[in-house]
Amino acid sequence: MGNTDSVVVQQQLARFRPEERPVVEGLFEKLQQGSSSAVTGKPKTFLELDTLKHAMADVASEQMVRRVFAAMASMSTGEAAGRGEATGMAAEVSHGQLLVFLADVLRGTAEERAPIVMVMAGGSEAGVVTCDQVSEFLQDLVTAVVQILTRRGRLKGWEPDHMGDCSLGVKLLAEQMCSELKPSDGVCNVSVLEDWIFHVSQVAVYLDLLISEGLGVALSSQPPPPLLPPCQVAPWGKLRCLLDLPSLMFLIPQLPEGPSSPWRLLFSTQLHGESFSRVVGNCQHKGPSLLLVRDTKGHVFGGFASHSWDVKPQFQGDSRCFLFSVFPSLRVYTCTGYNEHYMYLNQGQQTMPNGLGMGGQHGYFGLWLDSDFGRGHSRARPRCTTYGSPQLSGEEDFILDHLEIWAVGKPPQDPDQEKRSILDVDPEVQAMMEIVGKTMHSQGLREPDDQS
Repeated sequence: MGNTDSVVVQQQLARFRPEERPVVEGLFEKLQQGSSSAVTGKPKTFLELDTLKHAMADVASEQMVRRVFAAMASMSTGEAAGRGEATGMAAEVSHGQLLVFLADVLRGTAEERAPIVMVMAGGSEAGVVTCDQVSEFLQDLVTAVVQILTRRGRLKGWEPDHMGDCSLGVKLLAEQMCSELKPSDGVCNVSVLEDWIFHVSQVAVYLDLLISEGLGVALSSQPPPPLLPPCQVAPWGKLRCLLDLPSLMFLIPQLPEGPSSPWRLLFSTQLHGESFSRVVGNCQHKGPSLLLVRDTKGHVFGGFASHSWDVKPQFQGDSRCFLFSVFPSLRVYTCTGYNEHYMYLNQGQQTMPNGLGMGGQHGYFGLWLDSDFGRGHSRARPRCTTYGSPQLSGEEDFILDHLEIWAVGKPPQDPDQEKRSILDVDPEVQAMMEIVGKTMHSQGLREPDDQS
C-alpha cells in the first residue's frame, strides 16, 4: 500500500525509524481488521469513524474520538482533495492521511501540532478557536489520559477511589493549561496555538499518549511517558488523599526529579490525629516532602520542601522549594530570589515562632501552620516575597481541616548511621580484629555523639 502513497506521505513515513515503519504502515489494516466492517466484506480503502470508535472505546469518549477523526480527515497528503480531505467532518480517512497524522502527532513540532489542535478544538473556517473551545478539548483530552492510566494499569500504586474528585481535577487542570494561552483579539489562531504548545509541554505529551495508546501504536524508541510517581507507602483503606489524579499529574513535572521519585505518606490527620509533635516526629530527616493543607473553607494548597525538615530557629531549604494551590485553582509559585526564607520549622522556643512555615517572614508567611495545632495563616498581600504567591487559604487566618505530608524520593540514609563506625555496627568484626591482633588506633578518637 505504501507504493501508492504520495511523496508527502513517504516523506512523513521516513520520520520514523526503520523498525517502526512496519508498525505505522500496518496500523491502517490493523484497525480495519478489528472493526465491524471487516465482517461485511466492504473494501478497506478508507477508515470510517465507527472503526475509530471501536478501536478507542476503552480510553476515550465518543466526543474525543470525533475530534481525533476530524484531525485525521484534515490532513493533506499532497494530492487532490478526496473523500477524506478538506471536506469539513469527512466521512472517511485515507491510509495516507492516517500516516501523515501519526507523523505530525508522534514526531511533529509545535508548528505541526498546532493545526491538529485547531481542528480538534473545533476551529472555524476562519482558522480561529476560542479559549472556551480549547478548554473543552483539554477536558476531553485529560479525561482520556486519566482513563488510560486507570484502565491500562499505569496507576503505580495510586487508588483513585480513595483520592479527590477526578472530574473536578480534570476541569481545574484544563483551566490551568488554558491560562497559558495568549489569545489575539479574544481568539486563538494557529500562531497562538503554536506558541502555547511550545511552552505547555503537557499538550504534546497527552496527545502522544492518547494516540499511541488509543490506536495501539507501540514504538520502541518512544515508550509511554510516566505521568505518575510510584506510591510506595499509603494505607488506602483508611486514607482519603487530598489530591486527585489530574492535580497529581500537574504537580509531578514541578518536582526536581519528576515522576521518578517514589512517594511515601508521612503524616495524615485522618491517621495520626491532630498533634504538631507528631507532625515534627514523622517528618524530620525524611528527605524532600510535599505538604498538603485543606482549610475549613475548602481551599486546598501546600508547598514542596526540597530538604528534610529540621527543628531549628532558622530558615532552611533552597530555591527548589515552591508553594502551590490545588483548589479553587491549580497553580505553582516558585521562588522570586527576593530572600531565602524557603522553609522554617521550630518547636518549644520562647523567643522565636513555633510552627511550620514556608515563604515570607515571621508573622507573615506565605504558608504557616502554628504549633498550636489547627490554626494557620497565609498572609501574602499583595504577594509572598519568597514565592510571589497570593493568599492561598480561604481566609488570611484559617482553621485547618486536613493535613497530609508525603515524602518525595528515596528515604535518606540515617544521619546517625553515617557517623557510626563499622565496628559499632557489627561487634563480630571488632572481635575478629582483636583476635588477629589488629590495634584499633581510632578507638576513643571519634567525635562524640550529639547530645540533644
